[in-house]
Amino acid sequence: MLFTLGRWAPFMIVLFALGIELSPAHAVVTGPILAATPALASLTMGPKGILSAAAGACAVTLITAGLHQSWGGQVYSNLLSLLMVSVASVIVSNAMRTRRQIELDQVRRIAEAAQRVLLRGVPARLGPVRMASMYLAAETGAQIGGDLYEATQTRYGVRMIVGDVRGKGLPAVRLAAAVLGAFREAAHYEADLVEVVNHCAAAIERECAMPTAAGQGAEEDQTEGFVTAVVAEVNDSFEVQVVNRGHPPPLMVRHGKVEALTSTTELPPLGLEEFMTVAPPLAERFPFAPGDRLLLHTDGVIEARSPDNDFFALPEAMEAVHPCTPSEFLDRLHRGLVRHTGGYLADDAAMLLVERLDGEDGLPRS
Repeated sequence: MLFTLGRWAPFMIVLFALGIELSPAHAVVTGPILAATPALASLTMGPKGILSAAAGACAVTLITAGLHQSWGGQVYSNLLSLLMVSVASVIVSNAMRTRRQIELDQVRRIAEAAQRVLLRGVPARLGPVRMASMYLAAETGAQIGGDLYEATQTRYGVRMIVGDVRGKGLPAVRLAAAVLGAFREAAHYEADLVEVVNHCAAAIERECAMPTAAGQGAEEDQTEGFVTAVVAEVNDSFEVQVVNRGHPPPLMVRHGKVEALTSTTELPPLGLEEFMTVAPPLAERFPFAPGDRLLLHTDGVIEARSPDNDFFALPEAMEAVHPCTPSEFLDRLHRGLVRHTGGYLADDAAMLLVERLDGEDGLPRS
């Protein structure tokens, strides 16, 4: 609101000066006020806005000079002042825009580096599976946000996680980093998949308990610091183990049909263990035969809305994709998502696609 008023302020001053000149109070000198309009416009507008404000001020000066027959040194002085201030404002505005662009480019490079550390691209092949990943940030110019994913080869099998941090911005990135760090460590030495998830929950608790930059406790963050996540494991058996903590269920593509792997027990998100009404059950097992594909995704995909306010029909979109590689599969889903939303995402979106290979090609040889 204040920014919008600031953009219109130079033109409001021009109209105000014109009103004075057309009123009985036209003896009031408005030249100094009009001379300031280009400088004021440079605070919120580019060269075109500055020149537009200067043209308006110049027009008022010329109109009133002709109307009151007040041609003289004062008028020419006002016009010269407008010219000098306009030129200086354009030069300063261009310099500031160049500086902001340099700073923005630097921030983007830092964001890209952070993305490579936080959200590393998954390998095209891990053990008995082929896979691909995709991350779409909702914020304009952003590279990372509150969604997370990871896949790693361990002695227990291929383990993967997809999660969604409540909230956006740097606090969400901080929690995402804590969860991913805990997963990357625990996935290699915890035989039980549930214990891997418990380590991720403990990391959130530690992160939320840390003091803020201002030196105050994060009691407010403890009510908001939670992450919905689904953790899965694929090993030598033709099964997939799944632990779902308040996250949208994975979708299985089998023979061209999509099925949701819905958990029998609803568990709260990570970080909300106080709402756990039952003891954490064992990881649930689902058939995962050669040729099957498993899509782990965040709610930014299924809750993406069209201009008509319709949700994105992800299962139907998956069934419409013809046989292709995992990366091509996600690319086609991405294009369908962009068409559905008109190019605007209201929330971050992450997808991880896993394809089970057959026994001969997919299982390690002794």
